[in-house]
Amino acid sequence: MSTKILIIGACGQIGTELTQKLRKIYGTENVIASDIRKLNIDVVNSGPFEVVNALDFNQIEHLVEVHQIDEVYLMAALLSATAEKNPAFAWDLNMNSLFHVLNLAKAGKIKKIFWPSSIAVFGPTTPKENTPQYTIMEPSTVYGISKQAGERWCEYYHNIFGVDVRSIRYPGLISWSSPPGGGTTDYAVDIFHKALSDKTYECFLSSETKMPMMYMDDAIAATIQIMQAPADQIKIHSSYNLAAMSFTPTEIAAEIKKHIPEFTITYEPDFRQKIADSWPASIDDAEARKDWGWKHEFDLESMTVDMLKNLSAEKA
Repeated sequence: MSTKILIIGACGQIGTELTQKLRKIYGTENVIASDIRKLNIDVVNSGPFEVVNALDFNQIEHLVEVHQIDEVYLMAALLSATAEKNPAFAWDLNMNSLFHVLNLAKAGKIKKIFWPSSIAVFGPTTPKENTPQYTIMEPSTVYGISKQAGERWCEYYHNIFGVDVRSIRYPGLISWSSPPGGGTTDYAVDIFHKALSDKTYECFLSSETKMPMMYMDDAIAATIQIMQAPADQIKIHSSYNLAAMSFTPTEIAAEIKKHIPEFTITYEPDFRQKIADSWPASIDDAEARKDWGWKHEFDLESMTVDMLKNLSAEKA
């Protein structure tokens, strides 16, 4: 019998690419995409799609029952920069959507959950370089607070109720095929668009702000890999550290200049600088590599080549 999957938040930055990849693996009809509104985009038009409010337990339960769902990928969330502008709603969305799905699994209605965490769970008191899996976590953003609380609840539901919930702490994610979703690491997506269209970019972070980043292809691969791993390989039920590369705006600009020599960058840090300063500069993900065999494919150089190639082809 084939696995039936529901993706909540399928129209977001990760959800769009994750849905397409899962449909290739499990078959289009077995992967139900859902989001709060029906946009005219490929992920909506290329397979089963349902409008669902992630805050409405009854809607989610209905979809799970009607489609006989086995696995839920809960990708709906308000990201870091957006969440700071609307803290109460961010907390509501990020926490209650998780409870809805955890409670459906507790009731035996779904078998497995993927829930994304983030490097935002760390804070200014966390060791910045090679941040370990187990360390001080005192997040200072609404997004980080909700993700830290979510990790604790995932672990609790696993320990107390036996819920199979799996999670990774995403670093900043870079993609050519979907727009940024309101995060502090969004500059690393926007810079490629502006490099091609304007040959110049004004960065909202300072030149030496180093943050952990990952190409979307790697993030999608990790997400599917952790969900496909045998249950006995998953040793951490809060969330796994995940890493690929770390760089500063200066370094990514230098890499882009190798391909677009006339490209220039200026710096005008805004409120997102404070968020970035509270996050790690690099991540130790040895546990993910040991437990379920995680390996990244893209570094800064290969990612830059791929981003510029795909965006240029899109604009052509």
